[in-house]
Amino acid sequence: MKNGSKLARSTGSSRTFSASSRVERAYGSYDELLADPEIEAVYNPLPNTMHVEWSIKALEAGKHVLCEKPLSRHSAEVEEAFEVAERTGRILSEAFMYRHNPQTARVKQLVDGGAIGELRLVRAAFSYSLYDPENIRLRPDVEGGALMDVGSYCVSGSRLLGGEPQRVYGEARIGETGTDWIFTGILRFPGGVLAVFDCGTALPERDELEAIGSEGSLFLDDPWHCNVPMIELRKDGKTELIELERADSYRLELENVSEAIRGEAEPLLGREDAVGQARVLEALHESATNGRPVSL
Repeated sequence: MKNGSKLARSTGSSRTFSASSRVERAYGSYDELLADPEIEAVYNPLPNTMHVEWSIKALEAGKHVLCEKPLSRHSAEVEEAFEVAERTGRILSEAFMYRHNPQTARVKQLVDGGAIGELRLVRAAFSYSLYDPENIRLRPDVEGGALMDVGSYCVSGSRLLGGEPQRVYGEARIGETGTDWIFTGILRFPGGVLAVFDCGTALPERDELEAIGSEGSLFLDDPWHCNVPMIELRKDGKTELIELERADSYRLELENVSEAIRGEAEPLLGREDAVGQARVLEALHESATNGRPVSL
C-alpha cells in the first residue's frame, strides 16, 4: 500500500488504535477508505462472501487489490471481478502467499524436470483444531468451513503440480456449526495424474504436500507456511534433503504485486489461476453436496 491505514467499526476506535500503533490515518468505513485518493492499493481480508463484492468496489474506486484467499468458490464471481480489473486497468491478485516462496518454485521445478520420473499422484493435507462457533471460519453464512479455509491450499498445491483437473469428487463431515469440519477430495488430471487431499478445522495440526512419481517422491513437511524450507527427495531407497534459504512469503507476495502495479512484472497469480481455483472449489462443494463426481 502507498500509505499505512486502519479501518475499524467506528472512527473513534480506529483513531485510538492508529495513534497507539503509529498508523498514518484512520477510517470509519470502507467507503471512506476507498474515497481517499492517496490510497493506491488495498488488501482485502474480509469474510469469504465479501471478497468479490469489496474487491470490485475497490477496483471501481481505482485501487489495486490483493484479496485474501479464496477469492470465491463461485467461478462466475471471479470472472466478473477480473473483468472489472481489466476494464479499470488495475491489478487483482489472489493472496496465496506460499506460491511466492522459493520452496514452492523449487518443488515445481523438480517435478517438471523429471526428478521423480513421471508424476502420478499428489497428496496434500492441511488441518487444525477450532471450535469457536463465532469464528468466521466456522460460520456457514459467510461460506466458512475447512475446504474454503485450509482446503483451498490443498487444491492450489494439487493444481500447481497436476494442472487443471478434469473430474473431482468430494466428501464432507458437517460439524455442529453447520460448516464442513472435515473435507476430503479426489482430483483427476490429464494424463491419469491423481490427487488426494484432506483438510479439517476439527483435526490435529497437520500440513503436508507430496508429489509421487514413477521413480520416487518429493515430500514437504511445511508446504504452506514455508517456515522450514526443505524438500525430501525419496528415491532408490534413499532420502536426499534439499535445503533452501528461509524467505518471507508475505514480503515476496507484496513485492510481486507492487512490481506488477509499477509495470515491472506480471502478477504471479492472476485471472487464469484464480478462475481455475474457483472452478475446482465450486465443483468439490457441489460433489460433496450431491454425493457424486463432478466433471469440469
